[in-house]
Amino acid sequence: MSTCCSRFDLSSFIILSAIFQNRTLFQCVKYAVYLALLNNVYLFLVEEIDSATALNTSVSSLVNVFQIFSATIDTAAWLGLLLFFELETYVLSDQTLRSATGRAIRVMRGICLATICIACWGYFAEFYGLLASEPLDPMQCGMVDNNWSLLKDLDKFEPLMINACGEGNWVVLSNYDRVLATSELLQSAVWLAATDFINATAWILVVLVLEVEVRAVLASEGGGTSAGGAIFLFKLLLYFILFVAAIYWGFEGDFLDFWDAILWLFAFFVIERNVVSWREKTDTIAD
Repeated sequence: MSTCCSRFDLSSFIILSAIFQNRTLFQCVKYAVYLALLNNVYLFLVEEIDSATALNTSVSSLVNVFQIFSATIDTAAWLGLLLFFELETYVLSDQTLRSATGRAIRVMRGICLATICIACWGYFAEFYGLLASEPLDPMQCGMVDNNWSLLKDLDKFEPLMINACGEGNWVVLSNYDRVLATSELLQSAVWLAATDFINATAWILVVLVLEVEVRAVLASEGGGTSAGGAIFLFKLLLYFILFVAAIYWGFEGDFLDFWDAILWLFAFFVIERNVVSWREKTDTIAD
């Protein structure tokens, strides 16, 4: 087992080193990851439409839209934000970024961030909605039929096809319309929903720190900031939280959540790399 893992780690390191050292290959991999993230927007949309259909949920307000399609909206807004960061830290010149074009990019990035914050609220609302439940009253058994839904996992529901009055530790989700779950599945869904919210919050903080760094580079005339060490440690903590969330999804969630988390970590590693190169270039010009 250890020999196999060592070989895997060594081969992975060699592949990653080759990608980072070959500029053309790195660019191809980078944009392939961006396309994979675009595909994830579609996959999340399909998943959330299926979930809403199983619950017979109707979209009655903008609040419902953000709560039902939080993952889709969140991922789409993040993709837009990522592309704007790519333009700002890699594609466009400093002169362009200091013009009206740069201001327009920052406005669009602000809109994306606002959308992400609303989607983060959607994750919290979903987490909070799962906290209220009560044991199924035996007197209610006659009312439980195939119009009810069964919680199988976070955001995954299916029509109730079993006898809820038989064996099983069933609970009714108080904030949902005619939804049952076992205590074990409900607890798992609560932990996954909490992870979604923590992950979303950590990513928002990463973006705010990146925003500070981008503005610092544009405003600087060479030299680093006195808070550089503190910023690095704070980002290190945030990325550790995000990595732990990805690992947790790998074991407890579904593959799409895990795959999406890994892609985003790589994508923002690219942006971090862009920022470092940009700062070094700015410092060299200033010297």
